[in-house]
Amino acid sequence: MTQLTRVRASSYALAAALLVGLTAPAAAAHTSSPAGPARESHARIPFTRATVTASDDGSYTVRWNAPGVRRVAVEAGGRTVASGGSSGQVTVRGLPAADRQWFDLVPERGGSLRLADRLIGLQGAVNFRDAGGYRTADGHWVKMGEIYRSDALDKLTTADLAKLRRLSIRTVYDLRMESERAAGPDRVPTGATHVVADVLAGSPAFTTMPTTPEEGVAMMVEGEKFMVGGDTAKAAYRTVFGGIADDRSRAVVFHCTAGKDRTGWANAALLTALGVPRATVMADYLASNDYRAEANAAALASMPAAQAAVYKPLLDVRPAYLNSGFDEVGREFGAFSAYEKRALGLDAKDIHDLKRDLLVG
Repeated sequence: MTQLTRVRASSYALAAALLVGLTAPAAAAHTSSPAGPARESHARIPFTRATVTASDDGSYTVRWNAPGVRRVAVEAGGRTVASGGSSGQVTVRGLPAADRQWFDLVPERGGSLRLADRLIGLQGAVNFRDAGGYRTADGHWVKMGEIYRSDALDKLTTADLAKLRRLSIRTVYDLRMESERAAGPDRVPTGATHVVADVLAGSPAFTTMPTTPEEGVAMMVEGEKFMVGGDTAKAAYRTVFGGIADDRSRAVVFHCTAGKDRTGWANAALLTALGVPRATVMADYLASNDYRAEANAAALASMPAAQAAVYKPLLDVRPAYLNSGFDEVGREFGAFSAYEKRALGLDAKDIHDLKRDLLVG
């Protein structure tokens, strides 16, 4: 290995430590989009599953399940492009290019859903995706197009910024540490407000680099715990959730460096507060492994095998990491509702209002 390669690997290893907590695309309900207002649905939404997946060839696969419904129409751009029964899968081709292609799933009875692929395709970020589009335990759906989660925004191109402006991004919450922000300042769309919410400023978990894979896992677990109980973490997430609750600040994006740990806990906490089942929350968290697969593989390939083994746990998201966060909620706060109030500053009325604003059906 050349000296330059060693330096690059070493630099990435340090960055990996910051990515930590430090540091199948799906979608669903939405009531409005840049293309214009969608059907506002206050009726019970019969869909128990609904996703849209974009393909590289420009086609879209729409899947759904709506027990007890005989017919579902799939609309795009104001016209019906496909239809099916209570359970269906269709592939739609030939639609005009758009920043996001929205689909309305319209059942013969009950409320409709507006869907889009979860990933926002950008040249300078690989993990920028919609935080919503999930079904709650009581049958509501989290709106899309309101809250986004992402990895670092410092490499966004001019075209990326224009797209985010068209998606009405109004507030960007930067969860990174001062050193990360200095090394790669955010690029934000014109008119958006940039807010620093440094989660790990007071964390002792990342002062020593791991030397074994086991130490790497332990560092990730301790970092997740700090995100729940650390003073700076609580202050940072309180800032983020206060902004989310303020509907004048949406659409909102919160991000860290890799968009998986600090950002992952933020979205896990949001979805849990909205009533999304834990299994769905976990699936959203673990999806970073898929969205970051190519970037992570390239990073590990640049290191010697022994070093790559040590740093792979830092690049992964694993069930044990997120579970350690929820376990810490139980240990320190007793219940998630107590965490919402004491850590995030959200009382019962705030949660009620958040659900009113971000859920449909």
